[in-house]
Amino acid sequence: MTPSVKKVFTVFQKHYQEIPLIEVSKTPFQTLVATMLSARTRDETTAQVCKKLFEITADAEFISKLSVKELADTIKPVNFYKNKAKNLKKLSEEIIKRFGGNVPKNLEELTSLPGVGRKTANIVLARAFNIPAIGVDTHVHRIANVLGWVNTKTPEQTEKALTKILPKKHWTKINNLFVSIGQQYRTNERLKKFLQQKGLL
Repeated sequence: MTPSVKKVFTVFQKHYQEIPLIEVSKTPFQTLVATMLSARTRDETTAQVCKKLFEITADAEFISKLSVKELADTIKPVNFYKNKAKNLKKLSEEIIKRFGGNVPKNLEELTSLPGVGRKTANIVLARAFNIPAIGVDTHVHRIANVLGWVNTKTPEQTEKALTKILPKKHWTKINNLFVSIGQQYRTNERLKKFLQQKGLL
């Protein structure tokens, strides 16, 4: 029998520890940049890079004026930094040109930006705008499967399955809570032990 949504969210909220990216994401643009840069990179590394980057510039207009090399040098610790630097510059230019310098608030427009996939867009909608959206990264995908809520192979499948079983009021919270727990219990063995101790398995 799978644990109830309410019980899981109550336990996870009680054991929540601030995600490193939250601290450096004060604005929608910073949230977008931090989430984009975090792909295939640990949050702790991305957070340090973002602190450095946002000390130099904190909005699309300033980033658009930096060269790709300047951006690449600044974000070098993150994986695929050269490609991300190109996308970051293009993304900033398009936000200024197409959206008047403001991060768009819908999935279609967000995913039209360079380097922004569905996961990143959904996380931005939920974290920056409190718009119901389920951002499924490796932590959400893994934990949802371990809990038995879904039986899926990819994050895309997990997102689709979760939208059917998760009340909308929980959509904006799931990524933060599951990422926090996932970062604390990085192996399935440790995660299952924690869930068993809390009566969730």
